Amino acid sequence: MSVNAEQSTTCSGNRFTTAAELAARTPADRDRYVDFLRVFSLAVVVFGHWLMAVPLAGPDGSVRPGNALAMLPSLQPLTWLLQVMPVFFFVGGFSHAMVLRRRPRYGEFLRRRAARLLTPTAVFIGVWLLIALLLETTGRDEGTLGLAVRTVAQPLWFVGVYLAMVAFAPPMWRLHRACGAAVPAALGAGVVVVDLLRFAGGLAAVAPLNLLLVWLAVHQLGFFHAEGRLGRRAAAALAGGGLTAMLALIAWGPYPVSMVGMPGAPVSNMAPPTLALLAHALWLVGLTMLVRGPVARLLARPRVWIAVIAANGMAMTAFLWHLTALFLLSAVQLGLGLPWPAVGSPAWWLSRPLWLAMLTAATAALVAVFRGADRPRPPAPRSHGPLRDAAGIALCVLGVLGFSAVGFGEVFALRRTAMAPLPISPAACLAALAAGAALLGLPGGSSETGRKGTH
Repeated sequence: MSVNAEQSTTCSGNRFTTAAELAARTPADRDRYVDFLRVFSLAVVVFGHWLMAVPLAGPDGSVRPGNALAMLPSLQPLTWLLQVMPVFFFVGGFSHAMVLRRRPRYGEFLRRRAARLLTPTAVFIGVWLLIALLLETTGRDEGTLGLAVRTVAQPLWFVGVYLAMVAFAPPMWRLHRACGAAVPAALGAGVVVVDLLRFAGGLAAVAPLNLLLVWLAVHQLGFFHAEGRLGRRAAAALAGGGLTAMLALIAWGPYPVSMVGMPGAPVSNMAPPTLALLAHALWLVGLTMLVRGPVARLLARPRVWIAVIAANGMAMTAFLWHLTALFLLSAVQLGLGLPWPAVGSPAWWLSRPLWLAMLTAATAALVAVFRGADRPRPPAPRSHGPLRDAAGIALCVLGVLGFSAVGFGEVFALRRTAMAPLPISPAACLAALAAGAALLGLPGGSSETGRKGTH
């Protein structure tokens, strides 16, 4: 299956294949647990964002973002379990290994995987750019919607980094086959060097290198799982060693308790990633492998497996639009003058189930509107040189990461960010993304869902 698994409904001729039909055709040797981890990790991220995000209204009507974990610091250790984005990159490594063992051409692998991410992402970016332009030209780019225009693109960092993992997957797979465990060990050593230079040497400019080093190391672990080399002993070693290292780094290093970024904090374990986050990833990957048995037995039940397939078919669309649902409901609440319970108060805790249910319903409505972008037709075979393909994916990565950094507001205004030495604008990000898609041969979007029965 693809990044979102084989779609809950996939196009075949003039009809769509349902989740139940896909479930009935599931090969007996398929690793269903990987598909569960994929949708589970994205679901935890979505619900985590909904619980953490707290729009704060000022007396003058302005709105600024707040974070419940920053207001309730005693809850930050929960991120040691709930910061599950490493699991998605681990699953990505597994999925890529399952494809790469068939030795596809680099361009074919790249276009299929990249298009699967870029098609729904391009729809999301296009819609929000239009909203931003409309709000700006009408002078309504303030309040909750103005905040949304500036911040709703932040989760796109994940799409950009994952696209980079796709680009590096073929050469990293070859390194894995040649060098085995030496590859993640070398990447981990690189993370140590970067953090030493950053914290001991005062060279903060090297910190973004960990965006590649940390996530490539986690992605590389998926290769070992694809080869059946993460048994219980290896998983226990990863979990125990990772947890011990993470706690030691937090206790005696410059690393914060939270595995997600806190507003105003001098150091974030996520942006860019740190050695503490890599240790956390090792612990979490080991833990997921240790609990694999009982969950896998549950996934053998037909109804449960159908639900996983259906959820995978809409997971990426839900991930892209879940903050839009949050801002829409927040705008309605503020517009109606409904009070916000104080974060951490009994009323706040009691209102969380209803709040999450309303956000789920709003996101489901957005998924119903936009999930068509998750069902594009398979791409036509094309012959591109590896340099052109590499240049195309690099531009797409820069464009998506740029949007995550600058948002959608003030489309032509140049802004400086921590990820770029030169000022960038949403218009420049759009140009980079469009040029990259053109180099890859993806003017109208395409998909990797045409290959059935694979990860």
